[in-house]
Amino acid sequence: MSRLHPLPPAVYKLMCAAAALIWGSSFVVMKDTMDAFEPSWLIGLRFLATALILTVVFAKRVRRALDPGTLRAGAILGVLIFAAYWTQTVGLNFTTPGKNAFLTDIYCVLVPFMFWFATRRRPTRYNLIAAVLCITGVGFVSLSGDQFAVGFGDLMTIVGGFFFGAHIVATAVLARERDAVVLTVYQFWVSGALGVLVGAFTEPAPELAAIPLPYYANMAYLVIMCTCVAMVCQNVALKYVHPAQAALLLSLESIFGVAFSVVLYGEALTVPLVAGFVLIFAAIVLSEAFPLRKPPEKIDASIADDLSVQE
Repeated sequence: MSRLHPLPPAVYKLMCAAAALIWGSSFVVMKDTMDAFEPSWLIGLRFLATALILTVVFAKRVRRALDPGTLRAGAILGVLIFAAYWTQTVGLNFTTPGKNAFLTDIYCVLVPFMFWFATRRRPTRYNLIAAVLCITGVGFVSLSGDQFAVGFGDLMTIVGGFFFGAHIVATAVLARERDAVVLTVYQFWVSGALGVLVGAFTEPAPELAAIPLPYYANMAYLVIMCTCVAMVCQNVALKYVHPAQAALLLSLESIFGVAFSVVLYGEALTVPLVAGFVLIFAAIVLSEAFPLRKPPEKIDASIADDLSVQE
């Protein structure tokens, strides 16, 4: 395994955890920023700014990877990440940051099933049990209000979770023999362009001169930390970490998201909400951690085979 990892494996796992911490803080920041930017414009401007920064920083690597295969892979990832962020952001506009964080993280339970579809590796019985727990948890989180119905914001967030899962699996497959940083740059150009295009046709354009300075500070944080730093960490790590393990580490985003929402947004934690959060997180741990424990020898060999890289 050592020849497959330019850095120790633990470093790439820490990169996933760091991305989860940063993204956990983003829910409250995005909730506040949407007072000045509509969802599509927020995503479009955020990702175009990120793409520009990363293109300048990694200019040589980007020029070296101007081949059809990499461009096509970046386009696929760009469409998926735009769909994920757009549905999540629209959902956030109609729900709380804490609920948005936890409902987004259902992608961790979906990843093994998506990975099965992509690689023909069957999910385990733990994955099936986790799916039942997750659905129950989603019910507690989404149906805890006065009306016994899933709210629009919660539904859009769940759809966003599906696209995040698809993006993780696609990244793991497409980045095997490609530069993960360059793929990240390309996907941001595509997703940013899609955001501006959708915003131009469906939303009023933001009056940039009239937006107060604090909202630009929020946007800078979203661009630099939550997109440049966190997404590069995730995409580089996904080249060396099994998708199921990465999904488990990235699921910490929901814990951090609730913590930031309670402290900074003042979200109240009711008994049904807490029960739902616990069930969803238990589903994530059951789905991702338990199947990786036995037998360790076969799993290690499997991961080594899956994540082999041409040098």
